[in-house]
Amino acid sequence: MDQSTYSPTLDRAFKLLVVLTIVIAALILTKDILVPIVFAALFSVVLLPIAKRLEKKIGRIFSIIIVLLIALLTVAIISWFVISQLTSLVQSLPGIEEKFYRLITHVNESLSQQFNITTEEQVQYVKEVIKNLSTYASELLLSTSYLIYFFIQIPIYIFLFLYYRDRFNRFLLELRPNNTLQWKNEIQQVVRGYISGLAIVVFIAGALNSIGLLVLGIDHAIFFGFLSGTLTMIPYVGITIGATLPTLLALVTKDSAWYAVGVVGVHGLVQFMEGNFITPKITGSRISINALAAVIALLLAGKIWGIAGMILAVPAVGILKILLGYSTSFKPMVVLLGDETPPNEPVAGLTPKE
Repeated sequence: MDQSTYSPTLDRAFKLLVVLTIVIAALILTKDILVPIVFAALFSVVLLPIAKRLEKKIGRIFSIIIVLLIALLTVAIISWFVISQLTSLVQSLPGIEEKFYRLITHVNESLSQQFNITTEEQVQYVKEVIKNLSTYASELLLSTSYLIYFFIQIPIYIFLFLYYRDRFNRFLLELRPNNTLQWKNEIQQVVRGYISGLAIVVFIAGALNSIGLLVLGIDHAIFFGFLSGTLTMIPYVGITIGATLPTLLALVTKDSAWYAVGVVGVHGLVQFMEGNFITPKITGSRISINALAAVIALLLAGKIWGIAGMILAVPAVGILKILLGYSTSFKPMVVLLGDETPPNEPVAGLTPKE
């Protein structure tokens, strides 16, 4: 290569681009393997303090088993609640179906009279919608079968992570013998604070949504309320998805469209409270990521890992922010990712305003 045209900066940028391309390709190709491992790693960090306390009395293996049993019992109780609510919803489907057809007939007549859209055009549009829904339904069935595989793997990985945690520490120390692993402690604190805080936020948002839907008299208010609360784990997108189903149910089952407006209002109010009061008070600045970084991470992670990626996007950026803070080359990236108010210092070459 001609030394006169060689640029170290461009060379580093090119190498970084190549590495990022390889990493993204690997994440996509190994999605089914890595997703349960990543979730298990996060849950292991949360369960580690409990396992350590029990380990002093009953040993490592039995402490891990007890912690896993407690976690599985919690999941079983939540699953029982979800299944009971779904059973009630399924039992009411025949009545909802009849009201849905009446609504469709009314909409059909209104479109024909006001917008001169023929019945044939409406039927064609409905066919296209059904075709798209069938595609999503097939993907959902595949996802459901994968969920079974997913939930079988996670306890196994958690057990192994907790059991071999000393080996991971030694491995990191061997990489850099003088490393104090301070960044590891920060990551653990961030992950624990984020997951525990997120669980509380989900419960509060679900309870508030349920109360609002119960006041409006919406059927299956508790199920849809906590479904919306759970979907708040997906920033900016989850609340929209969570409000759609009860809004459609209100349109089908209620005589007035104002009930649907009320459902949207309830979710909007809860979202406002969650974003401005609940989450800041509970999670605080454990993961202080600005909105731009969060949205970009959400879109990229969703493209790579789907719904799992959208759930993991915010904690992943928070962890990345900590790691970048310990790098001399990439430390300026922390400014772009963070949500902290920058110090009011004059920029070189600019005169501050009086």
